[in-house]
Amino acid sequence: MEPHRLDRTQARRIAVRAQLLDADRPTDLVETVRHLTFLQVDPTAAIAPNADLVAWSRLGAGYAPADLVRALEDDRTLIEFNALIRPMEDLALFRAEMEQSPDYPRWREWLDANEPFRRDVLARLRDEGPLTSREIPDTSVVPWASSGWTGNRNVTQMLEFLAARGEIAIVGRRKRERIWDLGERALPADLGALPADEARRLRDERRLRSLGIARAKSPVVPMEPADVGAAGEPAVVEGVAGEWRVDPALLGQPFEGRTALLSPFDRLVHNRTRALELFEFDYTLEMYKPAAKRRWGYFALPILHGDRLVGKLDATADRKGGVLVVNAIHEDEPFTAEVQREVDDEIDALASWVGLDVRR
Repeated sequence: MEPHRLDRTQARRIAVRAQLLDADRPTDLVETVRHLTFLQVDPTAAIAPNADLVAWSRLGAGYAPADLVRALEDDRTLIEFNALIRPMEDLALFRAEMEQSPDYPRWREWLDANEPFRRDVLARLRDEGPLTSREIPDTSVVPWASSGWTGNRNVTQMLEFLAARGEIAIVGRRKRERIWDLGERALPADLGALPADEARRLRDERRLRSLGIARAKSPVVPMEPADVGAAGEPAVVEGVAGEWRVDPALLGQPFEGRTALLSPFDRLVHNRTRALELFEFDYTLEMYKPAAKRRWGYFALPILHGDRLVGKLDATADRKGGVLVVNAIHEDEPFTAEVQREVDDEIDALASWVGLDVRR
């Protein structure tokens, strides 16, 4: 079919609306995660953990981190899987791949060599679980070899492999430590599975629904792809090279925007190339840079106003001092009085949500 022809404003509004960042806020956490397909887990909490910050930016003051804990640990409507929080039922879309895990021959060789270790871990969880990794003895036959931080972290590596296969699952956290249990106790017995090709197609369709507009193919990124294959319909965006895929349900829909403060890991901006192409928004997460080389700050929050990404908020939660410290607001273009007022209101709302006063 002929591609839909969109200008950048239309493309941006499709993307913002798809990510539930327009004026029509959602009200239910689990339904929000179902639509977004996941919340990324990241330990950085310069203001709040990423999963909480993404949820708050959609749900507003009605969201509390305890809601996420309850959904994960009590209701079991959500699950932490591969560093992403997903709807529990979505594991059916990964079952075929889980059965083939791990992917690489070296990983399989390590797992095969450590079959007695695997049995020990499962037996310990069966008899004493749920447990943290610290509570599980290392009885590995062959140590895990890595030049990175996982080198010789044998228990953690075994747990990761077993979780990827669905033999065990994360059932909660004790502060930042993950708590593990047997998959037969943690996962629904009727979860089911779909053939790999069908599951991949459905994942592409759901990903496009959550992004609104995306490339059919893009560079491989960790954890969750940024492309959508053949999902949706073709589109071209004025002033942007190449073809896109668009969710046709979002074409021609009315749009009313709002102002929002976003996590650097927010799906609207996580694909930096897409953010630059559609929003003309230049952003780099600078937490790994020396302080002297940062332009915007350690964990600067992208600022959304309507259908534009207009700046970055450099702020830090000083919990001992009881304040949200606003170090700087970087304006990509000079703010109007209206934009400044709405950004200030959103900063106040963020501070109130994390239980702090604002220090500008």
